[in-house]
Amino acid sequence: MKRIGLVDIGSNTIRLVLFEYDENTGLKELQNIKAPARLARFLNEDNEMEDEGIENLISILNSFRQIAEKYEVNDIYPVATAAIRQSVNVDEILERVEAEVGMKIKVISGSEEAYYGYHAVVHTISNTDAVTIDIGGGSTELTYFEDKELIHSISLPFGVVTLKSMFFDGKDHNDKKAISETEKYVKEQLKSVKWLAKRKVPILAIGGSARNIARIHQSSTNYPIAGVHGYSMTSGDLKEVYSLLKNTKGSDLDDIDGLSKDRSDIILPSTIVFRTIYNVVKADEFKFSRKGIREGMAISIISKDYPAAFDKHEVFNDSLIELANDFKIKPSAAKRRTELAERLFHELEKHEFTDFEKHEKNLMKNAASLFYLGDFIDRDATSQHTYYLISNSNINGITHRDRVKIALMASFKNKTLLKFYADETDWFDDDELEDILELGSILKFANALNVSDTGVVKELYLEEEDDEMVLTVQYKGDPIAEEYQANRQKKHIEKMIDEDMVIKFTEI
Repeated sequence: MKRIGLVDIGSNTIRLVLFEYDENTGLKELQNIKAPARLARFLNEDNEMEDEGIENLISILNSFRQIAEKYEVNDIYPVATAAIRQSVNVDEILERVEAEVGMKIKVISGSEEAYYGYHAVVHTISNTDAVTIDIGGGSTELTYFEDKELIHSISLPFGVVTLKSMFFDGKDHNDKKAISETEKYVKEQLKSVKWLAKRKVPILAIGGSARNIARIHQSSTNYPIAGVHGYSMTSGDLKEVYSLLKNTKGSDLDDIDGLSKDRSDIILPSTIVFRTIYNVVKADEFKFSRKGIREGMAISIISKDYPAAFDKHEVFNDSLIELANDFKIKPSAAKRRTELAERLFHELEKHEFTDFEKHEKNLMKNAASLFYLGDFIDRDATSQHTYYLISNSNINGITHRDRVKIALMASFKNKTLLKFYADETDWFDDDELEDILELGSILKFANALNVSDTGVVKELYLEEEDDEMVLTVQYKGDPIAEEYQANRQKKHIEKMIDEDMVIKFTEI
């Protein structure tokens, strides 16, 4: 196990994030503390950081150092981006911080900042080709990757704080002339990036401004599950948020659900940037990543001690394993349940009782590894806890819709509860719910065939004998628990095949 602290010294905010890495449960965030600093505003016309800004920085870092000490982190890594990078007195800033705080700040370049954002995204989101954008206070980083390999990157000399200073200084947040000038400037900047235009791939947005846009949209649509990581918006959705912000008086911005008070005066410029890049790229999706530069750096640092810790090509599978380990699901039980579910699925498919696409079958197998995960919380409410935990957990590499499908399958108890859970999102029509019910039924029966977690059931096959369907279950050992549970749960399979089923346990 390894604990590290990352201090991200940005142009708008300074943030301390404490991470813990464990080989079983992966990379976890222990603490996340933000201090609004607005360092960019302390750069004078000669690009010199004023004393007030330096003293503000030192005060925040001293507080963060004390917090990190209480968590007994192994190492602290303070990194600075645009505001300090652009300061002509950067050496003085670094010397004062080291002398008064005891931290050695690493000033990273724009290309390094872009790389770490890309590095975080490809290890936490499944898209193989995409453009990433990370709008900070004083700079904007863009990358383009194919097959999860970085192809292009650039750091542009503007961020939300600098855009506000350039175009909105002394004006209302929705001043028409300021908006028009910002749109023109941002379009010119993005069009100067020759590799960006008409990529026709998803845009993955990183950073606090992006998260705020996602949360505003989720609040406005009463989004039923938690989390912005992997949340997707269309061009029309971005337009709705833009219109809401533009048509809201400055004094009323704090009333917008999802909008952080710290960003209310700079959120409109970021929305302009997002809408502009969507049009320049001719994107087909706008997706949000909660993981950015800090996670990218943490992955890089921890990989030095644990080279096999992160695999960008196994994002979803690794996330499932970590979630299962979080809730103490026995790997042997998950593996055998998945095998039995797949065998039963094949037998039903062979007799044409099921007909599913490969994607749905794979979701069922994923759900098998998390089946009744909520037992960790309370055995008497296993199904309820399972649905809530999975549907609201941050599972990397999967859409929110598929996450809820997995939650419905893994929590399956009966049709009534399934409908009750599904009504929370209201995302699935009757046919989809019937499919989820059938796949959940397979999982529940497969779980019954290994309820003792002894691996007693070795094989099964379904045949028609004398005008009745017979499921032969071959075992080695004592199947008393499995035989009892299988006969209790067989009703779910009988509903699928629309006839009675006889179960024969045969010793081998």
